[in-house]
Amino acid sequence: MTSSPQARQGQPHSVSSPEAEALHRALFTLDSHIDIPWPDQDDAFEETEARRVDLPKMQKGGMSAGCFVAYIAQAEVNAENHAQAQAQCLAMLDVINSMQGTRNGVTARVCATVSEINAAHEAGVLAVIPAVENGYAMGDNPALLAQFRARGTRYVTLTHNGHNALADSAVHRPSLGDKPETHGGLSALGREAVREMNRLGLLVDVSHASRNTMMQAVAASAVPVVASHSCVRSLCDHPRNLDDGQLDALKESGGVIQITAMPAFLKPREGDAPRSAGVADFVDHIDYVVRRIGPEHVGISSDFDGGGALADWQNATQGVNLTAELLRRGYDRSEIAAFWGGNFMRLLARAEAVAEQSGTIG
Repeated sequence: MTSSPQARQGQPHSVSSPEAEALHRALFTLDSHIDIPWPDQDDAFEETEARRVDLPKMQKGGMSAGCFVAYIAQAEVNAENHAQAQAQCLAMLDVINSMQGTRNGVTARVCATVSEINAAHEAGVLAVIPAVENGYAMGDNPALLAQFRARGTRYVTLTHNGHNALADSAVHRPSLGDKPETHGGLSALGREAVREMNRLGLLVDVSHASRNTMMQAVAASAVPVVASHSCVRSLCDHPRNLDDGQLDALKESGGVIQITAMPAFLKPREGDAPRSAGVADFVDHIDYVVRRIGPEHVGISSDFDGGGALADWQNATQGVNLTAELLRRGYDRSEIAAFWGGNFMRLLARAEAVAEQSGTIG
């Protein structure tokens, strides 16, 4: 494995090469965070300009799998809003579960386990992996987590922007009545939810969580946590990003940060100029994590259709540009395979093993 990836030093954005194309097509490639449009347009099997990720674009771009999220926006924490959030989340998961079969020359399969994901890949079938963004979707009822898992969900993001009943967010919302902190990290309900997620085989996702929430989740979870779509705070000082102490905690626990294609998290703003970023900026964050805690603790996410997009990674057809940049930096095939899904799959397998030990699976 490469120990010292090349520094970028002002190099231009990557251009794909035959070598990168061949490697990208040969790898198992997983994007760990993709939003779905809502209300649903029943267009997942259609190549449309309205979506950065649809199944035809994934096939065209050599993508193997994607975590499609039921995203629930934060609102005031009360019983009525909790009921609405729960109903919407279940409806969105049902839509994600409909993203399977064969249409328009594309075959996809909803996969709830590592073995199912691997089987889909071996069959040349796109793997659709459900997930939930924002623990607000369960309201104050951890029993909803079992319903999420029954629909194939593999991770739940504890918070979004704004505190919920489970935990404090990295970005509080005064418009919702938030103070900078409500719980000082995880609430008692949040700790119960983490235990239930461990029991069910759901990964605990700490993207969007406050620093206290993230660190407490690492300590509370029997399974290493994932940051499904986050970046490095030392390179871009945004409260959504993970600082060195958080990265070190990920390493100690065996967790993974999935770098994401959100320009605001990748590069500091320069004056009043519009913020933009490319795959070279993205790989700067991978480089940093590799140097700090090792290549086994970092992966790739786009946050496509949730705000993510780079100058040279605009949609699911262009992931090869990222592979090309990783090759240019000197990463070898095993490292690139780990970034493009191997590290994330290891956490999914660990979550399944813990659930089996609890008697939930088997």
